[in-house]
Amino acid sequence: MSSALAELEGAGYESAWSMPASYYADPDILALEKEHLFAKEWVCIGRVEEVASPGDSMAFTLCEQPLVAVRGEDMKIRVFSNICRHRGAILVEGKSKGKRIVCPYHHWSYDLDGRLAGAPRMEAHSAFDKANCRLPEYAVEEWCGFLFTTLAEKPDPLAPRLAPLKARIGNYHMEQMKVRHLADEIWHTNWKCLIENFMEAYHLSPLHKTTLHPVNPTRLCTHFPAGEAYFGYNAGYSPDLPRSQNGHPDLTDAEADNCVMFAIPPGLVSGCGGDYSSFICIQPETVDRVRAKLGLIFYGDGWTDAEVEKATVLFNDTMSEDKSVLVGLMRGLAAKSYARGPLAPADFEGNVLDFYRYFSSRMRGVLAA
Repeated sequence: MSSALAELEGAGYESAWSMPASYYADPDILALEKEHLFAKEWVCIGRVEEVASPGDSMAFTLCEQPLVAVRGEDMKIRVFSNICRHRGAILVEGKSKGKRIVCPYHHWSYDLDGRLAGAPRMEAHSAFDKANCRLPEYAVEEWCGFLFTTLAEKPDPLAPRLAPLKARIGNYHMEQMKVRHLADEIWHTNWKCLIENFMEAYHLSPLHKTTLHPVNPTRLCTHFPAGEAYFGYNAGYSPDLPRSQNGHPDLTDAEADNCVMFAIPPGLVSGCGGDYSSFICIQPETVDRVRAKLGLIFYGDGWTDAEVEKATVLFNDTMSEDKSVLVGLMRGLAAKSYARGPLAPADFEGNVLDFYRYFSSRMRGVLAA
């Protein structure tokens, strides 16, 4: 593994090779990824409109830690530990709404800013200071309508590292798009395989012959330079398609004819289109099991149910094709005959190399140690 990562220093897009099987299938590497990537980097947990109003809450898990995102009365979104400070009961399941967070076990309650509000019958406890009891809180950033959090104690801000990407997608105004489709799924593949699949154009025409090829054929895809915390490519819309009349007025003709495919690793991939966009929030459970939150977000209010359904069917059909191939890919990676292969040119598999470089910059020293 270390030698494969070392090769990346001198590899260009015209000479890169895929990774050894252990990169995807070694449980020890996954344990280090959880510790040094998912527990330290900014991880996307969904969209801000999932907790749109004061009192809205959304439970989730990050690196086996139960957490909850809550919209406060001040309209600020906060992320707290989702564990009661009394005896550890889970506070919120799924999505909920209320003026307080109330433990279902003994009805300890917390204000929307995490402070303990009520602890029934605890007045007589001589060593308990209710005023100093609150839920542990974690950092939060909102970016283009996406909600990010991190378990790191003093994280560097995310937005400055994404400034060039924001400049590229700014006219699409993803922050104004609204969720019209959400699904929580389990994918039986490695989390890195899922990201690589979403972020390479090489397979669009061969695998998705009747789904994506008529929309975003491989021949219209172009790689763009990766940043410190993102990578991506442009997926042009087929000229045979009628141009969508939806989309923000800021869009140029070239932007309206293009979908910006981007990844903010380790936990977000997205296809940013003028009329609507897709995204997947990714968290690994095992080397071949990934929790995925899939969503579609639409610009504007003029969408009919039939139009949303058509987009959802296309998205689901495409994802089903990807899932089927990725299950087989894990079998191939486990085979004794598996060998590393050459990557296609930058416009087609350049993002696979970009992802390798991202991984190497954060994990090579950890793996060597």
